[in-house]
Amino acid sequence: MKILGIESSCDETAAAVVEDLSAGRQVELKILTNVIASSTLMHRKYGGIVPEVAARKQVASIIPVLTEALTPFISNQQFSSKGRSAFGGNNATIKQSFIPDIDAIAVTVGPGLIGSLLIGVETAKTLAFAWNKPIIPVNHVIAHMYANFIFPVIPSEVEESLSTNFDAKDSSTSLRSARNDNTKFPAISLVVSGGHTELFLMTDEKTLKWLGGTLDDAAGEAFDKTARLLGFENKGGPAIQQAAQEFIDHNSPSSPVTLPRPLMDDSLNFSFSGLKTAILREVNNYFSRHSGKPEGTHLPAGRQVQNPKQNRSWTSQDDNFINMLAFETQEAITDVLVAKTLKAAQKHNAKSILISGGVAANTRLRQKFQLSIINSQLSISLFIPPVSLCTDNAVYIAAFAYFHNQTVDWRKISAQPDLTVEV
Repeated sequence: MKILGIESSCDETAAAVVEDLSAGRQVELKILTNVIASSTLMHRKYGGIVPEVAARKQVASIIPVLTEALTPFISNQQFSSKGRSAFGGNNATIKQSFIPDIDAIAVTVGPGLIGSLLIGVETAKTLAFAWNKPIIPVNHVIAHMYANFIFPVIPSEVEESLSTNFDAKDSSTSLRSARNDNTKFPAISLVVSGGHTELFLMTDEKTLKWLGGTLDDAAGEAFDKTARLLGFENKGGPAIQQAAQEFIDHNSPSSPVTLPRPLMDDSLNFSFSGLKTAILREVNNYFSRHSGKPEGTHLPAGRQVQNPKQNRSWTSQDDNFINMLAFETQEAITDVLVAKTLKAAQKHNAKSILISGGVAANTRLRQKFQLSIINSQLSISLFIPPVSLCTDNAVYIAAFAYFHNQTVDWRKISAQPDLTVEV
């Protein structure tokens, strides 16, 4: 069975074809194609994602992305060599030769930006009608966790990321690959992304129960807001991680500043909004003690500290301070994520923990999860996808559809920007 996945919930336009190679009870989903077009660079100059800009980029990207993802499955290779449309020709035989060899279409219907969602949803509905294929609506937040049930076999970045494990000096054990044929249930699934931080209980691959989530900012938002506050132009999580590593490389692995670890109570909910206030206070206190903030013309590349009090040059001490705050921000966020997830695992006697979402690409988070499980002496298996399958993509959309094969009449599918994750 081959499933075409389509994802367009935010600023990525993605299409992928995943095939079921399962033998007996062992699940083996193989990535056949995986194509992603991102508008991240375009949004940087705006300081964040602009919904209208994202939607326009989706319009421009959806057909080229689908063309690249589907070309290997179309018998009439004029599709690729001559730029023909999959709808081309009036003859029924010709039309049939342009229909890709897939069995179903899975599409993200929400949550997300309405303009972006509509591009993917309406395109998927059109293809389902034109090709007479069943269509499966997908909640892309819940679908994130199904990246843990994929066996990546395509070349380049997917295979390379599989070899990226923890630093040998931190642990003698290595992270499992994304092929998840040993998952034992019950399992706790943490989905941690830019807009969501959610905990689920999985009693099997299909049965989920929402346990808790963020009450305000998600972990990814906390990374992004902190990055902007500290003056980084690049996307939050990677920028914070890089700055934190620079601090570690030049200092002892501890911070003179301790940021709060919010909502570290018995609940399974999260709260990260207070971190920004605490970080802003530290920034203001530092620059008030050091002759004000530097003017923009004196900042090194990548720094955009606003509202300077005094014109002065940026110093190495300033750099170290910013990197230190990035380090402590990363420590605070990852401490909370690990503690809450392990608490849920203990409460529900979990045998496995599955981590997914964009923030799951964070190296420090991966390290802490593995080390915490080892130190706790809990008999729990940890599963985290390769980095390339953590951020938004269509692979996990297709994987979700494999397990939740609930087809719907294409006429009844619509974009749902406020789709809930509480199941």
